[in-house]
Amino acid sequence: MPKIGMEPIRRKALIDATIAEIGQAGSLDVTVGQIAKRAGMSSGLAHHYFGGKEQILLAAMRQILTNLQLRVRTSLQNAETPLQRIHAIIAANLDAGNFEPDVVASWLTFYVQSQNSAEAQRLLQVYARRLHSNLVVNLSALMDKSHAEHTARGLGAMIDGIYIRHALEHSAPNHDQAVAMVRDYLDLQLAKGTAK
Repeated sequence: MPKIGMEPIRRKALIDATIAEIGQAGSLDVTVGQIAKRAGMSSGLAHHYFGGKEQILLAAMRQILTNLQLRVRTSLQNAETPLQRIHAIIAANLDAGNFEPDVVASWLTFYVQSQNSAEAQRLLQVYARRLHSNLVVNLSALMDKSHAEHTARGLGAMIDGIYIRHALEHSAPNHDQAVAMVRDYLDLQLAKGTAK
């Protein structure tokens, strides 16, 4: 007889185990059996909860994206002006929690998976659109709409570029330096936006 309330606990354990297994392997070359073993359950139970490897991988990526969104929301709590909100978004996206080795490995494999999986591609687009729209909403209060769109694309590219560069170097960036670099670009764009 199944234990009441165990499903969310087991699902979370499987998601955490997936992230850890990908981190250890450094690729998607992990099996449902390995994930289940790390989670302390049978592969049959893992299949029962998720259906298969791709569904477990997608659930792990959703969890990573949810964690990132929580960091952004927390960072935005004390931001009152559009500029403070942009600074908060930048800081949250470059937070040290995003650079934990298992999370980095999961992100990189997720980018690869998105080339062959429509659902993974959709999740990646949701992340990119959310970042872009959060930036554009606040940038539009500081510059014209087309310049805000351009600046948001640049900020997104810088954030992703810093992430990928440091992921490949197997190290977390110095948070203050990374944030300062992105804010330097923002300051240049703000100056252009106000120049006559």
